[in-house]
Amino acid sequence: MTLKTAKKVLVSAALGVAAVGLTAGSAAAEWKPKGPINFMIAFTAGGGADTQARLIASELEKRKGWKIIPSNVTGKGGAVLARKIKDQPNDGTTIGMAVNQTFGYNMLATKNPGYGIKDFSYITTTAGSQMGVYAKTEKGWKTWDDVVKAAKGKTLKIGVMGQKLTDIAFLLGQKHGVKFNIVVLRGGRAVLNAINAGDVDVGFGAGIQNKAVRAGTLVQFLSAEDKRVKVSPNAPTLAELGIPFRGGSKFLVFGPKGIPADAQAEIAKAIADVLNDKSTKAADFVGKAFGGPQLFTGPALEKQIEDGIKESQALLKASS
Repeated sequence: MTLKTAKKVLVSAALGVAAVGLTAGSAAAEWKPKGPINFMIAFTAGGGADTQARLIASELEKRKGWKIIPSNVTGKGGAVLARKIKDQPNDGTTIGMAVNQTFGYNMLATKNPGYGIKDFSYITTTAGSQMGVYAKTEKGWKTWDDVVKAAKGKTLKIGVMGQKLTDIAFLLGQKHGVKFNIVVLRGGRAVLNAINAGDVDVGFGAGIQNKAVRAGTLVQFLSAEDKRVKVSPNAPTLAELGIPFRGGSKFLVFGPKGIPADAQAEIAKAIADVLNDKSTKAADFVGKAFGGPQLFTGPALEKQIEDGIKESQALLKASS
């Protein structure tokens, strides 16, 4: 092997790209799992995130011939799943889906999370949430300013999912000189149910509210993403209000530390092929529920995780 060829092989491996053959005209064999892939999902069965994961798994089985066994491992914002996966075999037969906050805010906000950022192989994102703040249209509020005005007359209840959104809701109230009664609920469905029942006045939703927003029975005032959400293009972002934090998440496929580069690359490519093919049920669902695929791998994904750590540290400091 020449020095030039050796350098090419090393660069290819470092980038996580399937290695090219070492002899002219040869091609590296496509990676295949040695057995069934255990696909652990950090979300409640039947919810939007769980549905997304299972549709992807079903399409991968159909396309690749891989046997994939989905299971739900829920609890503590993905921490239960992360702790379980980090000690599993790192041959590509154990992967999981959580949100990037599992390796950012949720990890930092826990005294002893039981895992660290370096314990995993980060394979790919699939989509992002469509996090926004909304209420029933019958309330008569059309903008966030209307909500703030109402909150100055009485204490409004705002439904959130988890501690990060609790911190953001606190900062929202602080920014506008009002105090919200923050109600922590178990998931976006619970917030939506509380909104519809009148148990809370406004709430955060990661996309579960979109269908009703389109129908006009709910109105969305804010985007908690890094840009305005598609379903409510006139709703400003938190950053536009002067709150430099995001409440949204990206769905992340990961595995134990040390999964071979060719396995990571093949899994990431297979998922991308599914989500970029609009004829698949997975792509259709992700388009409707989450605004379409958001696929980040390699250095771009690592940077996202690093940036998430920095933002989470700043949010914890600002809300303390």
